[in-house]
Amino acid sequence: MKGEAIHLELGGYSDALDQGLKAIQGKDLLKRLWKHDHTVWKSEPDEIANRLGWLHVPAEMKEAVPELKKFADEIRESGFQYVVLLGMGGSSLAPDVFQTTFGSADRTPELFVLDSTDPGAILNLLEKIDLTKTVFIVSTKSGSTVETLSLFKFMYTKIAKAVGVDQAGTHFIAVTDPGSNLEKLANKDRFRRTFLNNPDIGGRYSALSYFGMVPAALIDMDIDALLDRALSVARVSSENDNVDEIPAVKLGVVLGELAKVGRDKLTFILSPDIESFGDWVEQLLAESTGKEGKGILPVVGEVLAAPQTYGDDRVFAWLHLKEDDSLAKTFESFIEAGHPVIEIVLSDAYDIGEQFFLWEMATAIAGQRLGINPFDQPNVESAKVKAREMMAAYQDQGQLPAEEPLTEVDGIKVYAIAPDINFPAEEEDAPSLKEIFNGFLDGADPGAYFTVQAYLPDTDEASQALSVLRHRLRDRTGFATTLGFGPRFLHSTGQMHKGDGGNGLFIQITSEKAADLAIPDEAGEDESSISFGVLIQAQALGDRRALQEEGRKVIRFHLDGDIQDGIQKLTDALGEGDR
Repeated sequence: MKGEAIHLELGGYSDALDQGLKAIQGKDLLKRLWKHDHTVWKSEPDEIANRLGWLHVPAEMKEAVPELKKFADEIRESGFQYVVLLGMGGSSLAPDVFQTTFGSADRTPELFVLDSTDPGAILNLLEKIDLTKTVFIVSTKSGSTVETLSLFKFMYTKIAKAVGVDQAGTHFIAVTDPGSNLEKLANKDRFRRTFLNNPDIGGRYSALSYFGMVPAALIDMDIDALLDRALSVARVSSENDNVDEIPAVKLGVVLGELAKVGRDKLTFILSPDIESFGDWVEQLLAESTGKEGKGILPVVGEVLAAPQTYGDDRVFAWLHLKEDDSLAKTFESFIEAGHPVIEIVLSDAYDIGEQFFLWEMATAIAGQRLGINPFDQPNVESAKVKAREMMAAYQDQGQLPAEEPLTEVDGIKVYAIAPDINFPAEEEDAPSLKEIFNGFLDGADPGAYFTVQAYLPDTDEASQALSVLRHRLRDRTGFATTLGFGPRFLHSTGQMHKGDGGNGLFIQITSEKAADLAIPDEAGEDESSISFGVLIQAQALGDRRALQEEGRKVIRFHLDGDIQDGIQKLTDALGEGDR
């Protein structure tokens, strides 16, 4: 990556960059990083020494390109018209970037990414594909991700009925680590192909490994070009002794040093053609830095407002294609207002290959400056444990643990989970949505952020309505906002929600499921003891319990009626008068 492709306008924070670079240079940290020296981050090697394979994966994958192209030809010649990736988090976000950014080439299968347990999302996908002409990529590092395996069992059962048990396995591809449960499952059910990934790569650092390259090859992307761009960034950081000349190091130092002085809300503004990259980098930063009471909050999808709208906790990252300088004057005003701005210019969409490695290296450096391990995820398991407890209760008692709503207003049930939320004293009539929201908003301290957690079908209509809600929330409070659909955000930003300094306030929105789908107990069989509707409810409840145990402020709105109407009522409540 050329140095002129990244521009830093730091205002009064330039000294912090200089001091951080001197620390990196003085301790020879970059050379030690490339030698896999875990003491760059922590004294113990746990989840560091075996998590640095991403440093070398662009070169490793270059050698695999002929094999991947040959396999892609086989899939096309077999007549498959659709590829569906079943995965979560690091297994699904890079493929989603590829499909959204590049689409499928002519006469190649169309790629869909299914990373939701919402029954509506599954039904929407089934309406778009012909199962007999679909190949599924089952993608999970551990081989035991509950969402991915549940989706596999459901889809395998469907395929077996459509084409017969003997042919069902030819419709499945596995991407996993050696020795995982999925590798054993793929052998048992005779998958068409199993790709075994380098096990020394964490999920969120796996975009340039088989997890990203297999689906990229199947839609006929130029994976050679993508990997060459990544290699150019890797070589700059591995072959250069002067950290002042390495964009990835400078970026990482900026992120870490500014977060330490309170500029810890990194707000991404991207050219429309590369907008989906924001979802990938959101997971990378949130899961890597949100721990030990620290964190850099990635803010993705916020529409820019005037510079004075924002507090002194923001840093702006403007990633744009070379021909798209439409926001140049806008960012001049942000710089004049004293906000730190990072500008990164991409020559074309394939520079996303550069961006994958750039941000991985920058995140590793930022973690070093913050004094954390950027490769573990100590709080992710808490929500999974709680969800498993909910599912066990369901299987024992035939229902999930009951919760009593605080009140019900206009068809919306309201549940307050955190005991210190200051709700108005209930008078003769139940409090209005406006009063409830105001009470919740009053719990925000300086430096706070709001997260909308939508356990709803991820449709265009819901996304648009929730975007209006989050922007009303930002304009109303001046705080940063994020939006995530469950359960996918549990594998991306969920770590930060429970591991950072506790500045988040969480608005969970759930709904009644219009339809439900049974999860087979075993692939290819009809017997089922749980459904996708129950699973997603258990995940929502488990995440709330995990947040509560960490002392986070949480409120839940359950929509009994029309989803769009319910979101609109919540948005209207935010806009009614002053707090």
